[in-house]
Amino acid sequence: MIQTVGIVGAGQMGNGIAHVFAQAGYDVLLNDISAAGLETAVATIARNLERQVMRGKVSEQARAAAMARIKTTLVPADLGPCDLIIEAATEKEDIKDKIFASLLPHLGAQTILTSNTSSISITRLGSRTDRPEKFMGFHFMNPVPVMQLVELIRGIATDKETYDSLLVVVGRLGKTAASAEDFPGFIVNRILMPMINEAVYALFEGVGSVKSIDGALRLGANHPMGPLELADFIGLDTCLAIMNVLHDGLADTKYRPCPLLTKYIEAGWMGRKTQRGFYDYRGEIPVPTR
Repeated sequence: MIQTVGIVGAGQMGNGIAHVFAQAGYDVLLNDISAAGLETAVATIARNLERQVMRGKVSEQARAAAMARIKTTLVPADLGPCDLIIEAATEKEDIKDKIFASLLPHLGAQTILTSNTSSISITRLGSRTDRPEKFMGFHFMNPVPVMQLVELIRGIATDKETYDSLLVVVGRLGKTAASAEDFPGFIVNRILMPMINEAVYALFEGVGSVKSIDGALRLGANHPMGPLELADFIGLDTCLAIMNVLHDGLADTKYRPCPLLTKYIEAGWMGRKTQRGFYDYRGEIPVPTR
């Protein structure tokens, strides 16, 4: 029975995951390397829960109870006794490996280890731990409190008991699970990222402007957000990292990242988080940059 949940990384994904677990009645311990990052995360969760209260989706009592279930720590070892640990750090394999290595000496026998990675091999990450059979991909969509899907990814060594336990957790969170095999990008990003990359190629080759490409997909394919706007929301560095995983892992030129995507990142234009990407967000209204 999973009741205590440790989350490594208090960024955009980590604080969203902490939010939904606390709201579903789990005791949450949120860890980050930055005290300021933890403070910001807790403030963000409080603000988002307050917004849910104002919309009548959550009672004031439920909001207060959820906030009371969230604790924070700067010490990874403190997560050791947790029943479930979710790594939600940067999408870089070496960083994830170091996080799991720092946790291993402190884990209880029952602890399930998971990664919120959007594309990195679960089999490979799990093989470097002492419990590959209790290791899984637990991929939430952004923004976590809003998006209904959770991808469950089994590595080659993952046992059925671990998978079944996480299936129950997803149900308790009120979300829907999609089971994906452990291949680069899993399901969502295997399909989504090449679409975004192709939109960047269309911009790069002058097929359309930022405005026309995004408008065409919103109105012509009924997408709630255009692909370039979505890339800015995700983070262009994250998009490039996933495209590189697809390109390297599947060895197919159709996954070659667009040079323009790389150029934006070289400029430090990563999207919304840096105020500039395919749009400039420094004014009241986002303005296309190309």
